Amino acid sequence: MLEKLDGRYLVTFLAVLEEGSFSRAADKLGYVQSTVTSQIQLLEQTCKQKLFHRLARGVQATDAGERLAVYARQFVQLGRSLEEALGSMEEPQGIVRVSALESFCVTRFSGFLEPFLAEFPGISLHLATGFQGDIVEQVLSHAVDFGIVPKDPSRDDIEFEPLVVERMALVSSAGLGAQLNDKGFSSFTGLQIIGFGNRCVYHTDGQKLLLELGMPLDARTAELPSTELIRQMISYGAGVAYMPEITMERELAEGTIVRIPLQEPSVLTHGLIRHRDRVLNVPARVFRQRLLEWFHPTDGHG
Repeated sequence: MLEKLDGRYLVTFLAVLEEGSFSRAADKLGYVQSTVTSQIQLLEQTCKQKLFHRLARGVQATDAGERLAVYARQFVQLGRSLEEALGSMEEPQGIVRVSALESFCVTRFSGFLEPFLAEFPGISLHLATGFQGDIVEQVLSHAVDFGIVPKDPSRDDIEFEPLVVERMALVSSAGLGAQLNDKGFSSFTGLQIIGFGNRCVYHTDGQKLLLELGMPLDARTAELPSTELIRQMISYGAGVAYMPEITMERELAEGTIVRIPLQEPSVLTHGLIRHRDRVLNVPARVFRQRLLEWFHPTDGHG
């Protein structure tokens, strides 16, 4: 099969996969749509598999297409790395793809971005948000160069490099906190757990803590899409949440939000993850080095 593969077809295949449309992929690549269609057909003939389901509003990868994507991304990445190795690049140029938790982006990552992008204007950072399980899958499928997650996945095929130990807190409004302190969790009815939902480590870990504190099994949950909405709901007294302290530091300082006492301090270690077999291009290597230096300025990483 290898001798029949054309690198251009794999680039086109990935463009169709990312855009979800032959026409949008053609626009992205500067082709006419018939060229994209022809290249995908030739690639399907080479693979002897149907790679896309043709839908009314675009296309969706088949199971075979999803499997091919893992190798196509590595093929394209190796080609870029080879080009860099054989060329003379005065400054890093290219795309670095990163996926991280939304709460980490708004509290920890935003301060890093401005100086990094100012120092390396040739690097384009493509940042996506997701939950731990999603991010790990993106790293395993080579859809991203790096992920930033709140827990070490503990997998042999993933490299985990600690960035920051995050202090976690079980929080509520001051009024609700006083009621919980007076009545206790076991006798408090109508308690609501607020968070990102069961796909989020914060939410699931918080549920475990609350059960240990005596929370009724029938407690309601509110699944919200952003840190800001969770912060607002907690401030209004709508429920309790388990979140990094940094996301609520202003409200905690003002006293509008309070910590619910825990028997032991609670922490999570956020870290940078990448596939052990991924060959990092120059922009990705620079990004990793600068990010580790940002969080560990005296450790000499890189």
